Amino acid sequence: MSKRALLVGCNYPGTKCELHGCANDVRRMKALLTDRFGFDEADILVMLDTDPSLPQPTGKNIRRCLAKLIENTQAGDCLVFHYSGHGTQVPAESGEVDDTGSDEAIVPTDMNLLTDDDFRDLVNKIPVGVTFTFLSDSCHSGGLIDSTKEQIGDTVVNYASLPSNAGDEGSLFGMIGKGIDAFDGEEGEGGEAQEKSGFRGFLSKAKAKIKDHASHRGEGEARPDTQNFDFESQYLQETGQTMKNKNLDINTLTEILSQRTGHDVKVGNIRTTIFDMFGDDASPKVKTFVNVILTQLQGAGAEGGFMGMVSGLAGQFLKAKLDSDTPDQAASYTSAAGTVHPSSARAAYGGVRPSASHRVRPDAGILLSGCQHNETSADATPAGDHSQSYGAFSNALINVLAQTDGPISNRDLVMRIRETLSKSGFKQHPCLFCTDENADAHFICVD
Repeated sequence: MSKRALLVGCNYPGTKCELHGCANDVRRMKALLTDRFGFDEADILVMLDTDPSLPQPTGKNIRRCLAKLIENTQAGDCLVFHYSGHGTQVPAESGEVDDTGSDEAIVPTDMNLLTDDDFRDLVNKIPVGVTFTFLSDSCHSGGLIDSTKEQIGDTVVNYASLPSNAGDEGSLFGMIGKGIDAFDGEEGEGGEAQEKSGFRGFLSKAKAKIKDHASHRGEGEARPDTQNFDFESQYLQETGQTMKNKNLDINTLTEILSQRTGHDVKVGNIRTTIFDMFGDDASPKVKTFVNVILTQLQGAGAEGGFMGMVSGLAGQFLKAKLDSDTPDQAASYTSAAGTVHPSSARAAYGGVRPSASHRVRPDAGILLSGCQHNETSADATPAGDHSQSYGAFSNALINVLAQTDGPISNRDLVMRIRETLSKSGFKQHPCLFCTDENADAHFICVD
């Protein structure tokens, strides 16, 4: 049996989103894997942005190392991916029946996001019988492997219980569908009116209805108290510790992207900006989305129809690429975006999803998340000493295992981590996503 691990810690030193405990989490996790679970140091790859001698945790490098992690694996092998750093949520801008209503993502140091769909694609490539355990100590980490069954938590939007008129024009999904059709150019209004009444307007109303529906649960349905969601990172003083949320809020993300590109980045053009910055190294989902825009732009005017639905900056940028004076550059750009060929803008936005058999494998990955999708995870610093900083989830996991003799199941481990965090005053609620069989299987692996 082969045992391999990829451990990634992002402290973002010298930036406005700097954290302090992520590198420490990775070092402690490496010791745990070697000392308790018998991993060979040669089979553990560490990526830290605080150590220039190590591979740097950029989006491209993390994707490349994840691909290498699962390469040439076979039944019985044990794989571990531990990430400690910022997490974020990007509006899905789509009619997709997403588990949580948004795209959860981890944030590499260069802001080249890895989303829940990326991790679903990764898990789908793992051979049957291989164990892949994903430990994510980040904000909004619940649901980071798209479409995996939730065993512990209260993260998934229960679309099956939505009203029976969900497909009607005035209902939740009717509005989303109509908004996407408008984005496809079928509504044909164009300009400012279409911006307000088309895709994004319907999306806003739809998300509000999702939130409203989620707040009206049956009397017998219990859920833990969640944090009061705040899009502003904040410092809290509790029990002598300084704590910072590992949430890279959407405003900070767009601000950082604006600074790095020299352009004004808004929520609506995050994906086009990421593709502008990283090209073929961007997320496959980003490339799918941009490919559709490029295809539509080739047959549409710059001002009306489809272009009326694209933010001004993104539209100008994409059109400039197509009108480039250097044909080789334009061809290269289109080729990068065209690595995935969706049938329509609805597919690009995730509205048309792969079949259930393609999305979910019988032995799908095991996700232990630091919190629910609508919560933040804590980066704690005791008495202001950054050398002792830690991620609350990683610290609790390591401490629970230190107090446990012998194997422990994934389910029992997450429940005990929840208890430990609650007793320590942390408000986050770790979750478990996996099959029924893996929920009761031993955490990681036991010889």
